[in-house]
Amino acid sequence: MTDSNAKQGSSLDALNQWVLEVARLTRPDSVQWCDGSDSENEALIQKMLADGTLIKLNEETHPGSYLHRSHPDDVARVEHLTFVCTTERDDAGPNNHWMAPDLAHKQMDSLFDGCMEGRTMYVVPYCMGPIDSPLSRCGVEITDSPYVVANMRIMTRMGAAALARIEREGNFVKGLHSTGDLNPDRRFIMHFPEELSIQSFGSGYGGNALLGKKCHALRIASHQARNEGWLAEHMLILGIENPQGETHYIAAAFPSACGKTNLAMLIPPQAYVEKGWKVWTVGDDICWMRPGPDGRLWAINPEAGFFGVAPGTSEKSNPNALASIQHNTIFTNVAVTDDNQPWWEGLDKRVPKTDWKGNAFDPDKGAAAHPNSRFTVSAKQCPSYSVHAEDAQGVPISAIVFGGRRASLVPLVFEARDWTHGVLVGAAMGSETTAAATGAVGVMRRDPMAMKPFCGYNFADYFAHWLSMEGKGTQMPKVFHVNWFRKGDDGSFLWPGFGDNTRVLEWMIKRVKGEAGAQETPIGHLPNESDLNMDGIHLSDEGREKLFSYDRAGWEHEFASIAEYLDEYGPRMPQALKDECAKTRKALTE
Repeated sequence: MTDSNAKQGSSLDALNQWVLEVARLTRPDSVQWCDGSDSENEALIQKMLADGTLIKLNEETHPGSYLHRSHPDDVARVEHLTFVCTTERDDAGPNNHWMAPDLAHKQMDSLFDGCMEGRTMYVVPYCMGPIDSPLSRCGVEITDSPYVVANMRIMTRMGAAALARIEREGNFVKGLHSTGDLNPDRRFIMHFPEELSIQSFGSGYGGNALLGKKCHALRIASHQARNEGWLAEHMLILGIENPQGETHYIAAAFPSACGKTNLAMLIPPQAYVEKGWKVWTVGDDICWMRPGPDGRLWAINPEAGFFGVAPGTSEKSNPNALASIQHNTIFTNVAVTDDNQPWWEGLDKRVPKTDWKGNAFDPDKGAAAHPNSRFTVSAKQCPSYSVHAEDAQGVPISAIVFGGRRASLVPLVFEARDWTHGVLVGAAMGSETTAAATGAVGVMRRDPMAMKPFCGYNFADYFAHWLSMEGKGTQMPKVFHVNWFRKGDDGSFLWPGFGDNTRVLEWMIKRVKGEAGAQETPIGHLPNESDLNMDGIHLSDEGREKLFSYDRAGWEHEFASIAEYLDEYGPRMPQALKDECAKTRKALTE
């Protein structure tokens, strides 16, 4: 780290001035500008090992890896304490908690006042996306947490190169963060889209503190994207290569902890591998898409790492993820075995020694690892990481996939009729809640495009922006919806999932190329069972019925619910989307 309190260059005047203003407000003992170097990172790690922020794990089994235990009251996103602060309340929309900007600034200034006394203030310049990509955007996070700095170094292109780009462009998103006293009653995450700024206080956890992630890459970037004519989405990006050597790229939106990382790092069944099928990982969580000169949508992953959910990650569920995190990984809130290896439920049959709170493990007191425990690791460590993930122009998207966790009603896969219908499919998406967010688990909620917690403006305007993308002369990708989580009457999953999801991706690509059949239904184009490669798959009669057909009466009720949901947004809701919903409801009753 450098000892200077300012950076040279006239185009950095705004940054230097902001850093000085924050330092006057927060009153740190020292200010350090982060350059992203190995030596800087090693010094940070040694500091955290010394004060207990990090615990070194087994160097033989997990070299260069560490455990962090967050405060027990600071373990997940806090959507009820996350605000979008726009001048007009309707611009934030009913999908966001709103606070007037002047009131939010006043409240946050009082919290930040003197909060870094006795601490170091780190200035973290970063770039979301490949450092030389025109699709990328830069930001600066000021934080008093060395844990945040270490994670931002993994999750973004952080340091000198990002600062140089900021100096060239003069534009950056301002992020101010302090762990404060970790008091849940003094914890807020404020977004000011009109100012391109973020302020977060009172949490050291994940997306609450790593401001480049959900705060910048989705809430602020979605606002930027609407103004600039692109899309910032909560989507994985994968490439699927067929035996002919053709690679098609798919962007897919799933709510948190509903299988994004598993799909992004998919390994096809052995029979597919033997024929030459391959799946390449571009990103597992966030996707920025922009119309290219050829009329297609081109996408980058703005992140440089994975902040993945640990529980359930295993050799069976996601061998590529497991291989990725064997070295140089930061684990948060996992358990530890007697030989100091990280452990979580679903990993293997060992019994851990210590739980995520640092106590001796007692199965009568709950899970050993927190259900939302995480790993932070460079994407380049993933065996399936695509060589094209760093391409400045991005990768061309052939299909967009929406999906949720639905135990009933929704079939395995269907294709939207056209772009407008596809936007409705995304807008109507629903899922059963998971441990990634605070609140009850297993409750069905609408989560349009998996963006409910992350869209930085009114959903009605967001849907209108999606609809407008077709009018830009762009060749829009086909849109699909999947549900890997359909259950039978006995409560068991009807579809094997995991690697066998390749069979559904193959059908999608063949549909893109006009090489596969489907049955037309009011809810979209469903494959017949014979349209998928089902070699080696043995479904029950109930499985065949529920995975490859639709329940007309059930869908009538579903679309009545969708119509009510769209109406909640009032006159801003695009009429085209309401008309599409009405058209489908009519078709279901004929």
